[in-house]
Amino acid sequence: MKYIVWSMALAASLACGLAGAQAQPAAPDAAAAAPSAPAAGTAPAAVGGVQSQNIFQVKPDASADPKYAEQSNGERMKVQPGNNAPMWRQVGQGVTGYSSLPVTQAPEAGNLIQRFVQYPGSRVTNAGEAWRQVRNNWIIPYGGSLLLIVAGAIALFYWRKGMIMLHGAETGRKIERFTPFERSAHWANAIAFVALALSGLVMAFGKFFLLPVMGSTLFGWLTYALKNVHNFAGPLFAVSLIIVFFTFVKDNLPTKEDITWIVKGGGLLSGHEVPSHRFNAGEKVVFWAGVLGLGFIVVASGLVLDKLIPGLIYERGTMQIAHMVHAVATVVMMVMFMGHIYMGTVGMQGAYKAMRTGYVDETWAKEHHELWYDDIQAGKIPKQRSATAPAGEAAAGKPVQA
Repeated sequence: MKYIVWSMALAASLACGLAGAQAQPAAPDAAAAAPSAPAAGTAPAAVGGVQSQNIFQVKPDASADPKYAEQSNGERMKVQPGNNAPMWRQVGQGVTGYSSLPVTQAPEAGNLIQRFVQYPGSRVTNAGEAWRQVRNNWIIPYGGSLLLIVAGAIALFYWRKGMIMLHGAETGRKIERFTPFERSAHWANAIAFVALALSGLVMAFGKFFLLPVMGSTLFGWLTYALKNVHNFAGPLFAVSLIIVFFTFVKDNLPTKEDITWIVKGGGLLSGHEVPSHRFNAGEKVVFWAGVLGLGFIVVASGLVLDKLIPGLIYERGTMQIAHMVHAVATVVMMVMFMGHIYMGTVGMQGAYKAMRTGYVDETWAKEHHELWYDDIQAGKIPKQRSATAPAGEAAAGKPVQA
């Protein structure tokens, strides 16, 4: 259908040119009466009872027919069917037109294309195009490369080192590492994070590796569903992040032993783990830089993208900046949490069981968090903090220190 319209427009333009050429010898009155080709500009007024359909009011071109401003869009359509170039030229220049949306809710509703802005040292004059280039030429390729590099490094480390195993035999005596409330807060945050990470990865990179396999229809439904998952999991992640912070902040305060742990790299390469308290320096870095720092940035920018911050004017520029900040912060957060997830699952024997059941063996506590174990043995920290004892010890009749 569009080819037929363009063909009609081209034929009408040629006919108009021929008619103008034949009218050259005519009298001035005849020449003035002949229709002229439209130039830059639009007609704001109606002539002969024909209401203009162009919502953009612009100045007529001085080199055009003096009566061009009096012509309606309907009259020009008779000469050049389908020619909306004057209107779209002004749309591209950021002219504000009419919109039925409230200005208080959509201050740029009358602008179909973002206003032009000249960036120093750049040929891009449109802010929307500048944002698009930053996303497609920087965030997507470099962010994706960083994720693949870190994932490959973790896989290589696991291939060469394997799981960190206990050196001594388990004693069967358990120490409560996480209470039921702490585990609930952690799992709520972890589930929300995984949902956000997977949905975000598909929306950002899915067109490169899923679209060719699934096809546009199925991929469209998948991204639509994941977009809704992302929007609903975001507030859950924000709330659980706050709970996690206040739950674990006391045991993540820096100590002088953290410096030794960082200098020696935690002993991952030497095989002899550096003594630490309940959480080592690596876990504290994840807590302060990942949970607090990046978590605040990700949540704040996500709330802007979801339009959940009252009183904020949601213009195109605001959403573009929020998107870029959100994308960069989430990539860095995912990279940081990938190492945390690795060490809490297949990277260390007994780590996943500690978060699943809440208990660790005394041997595990002594080898991985020796200072924490010493404080428990000295009675500074209770061995059992919740009212329910582990099933194994209760069945064996072993005493549990309260």
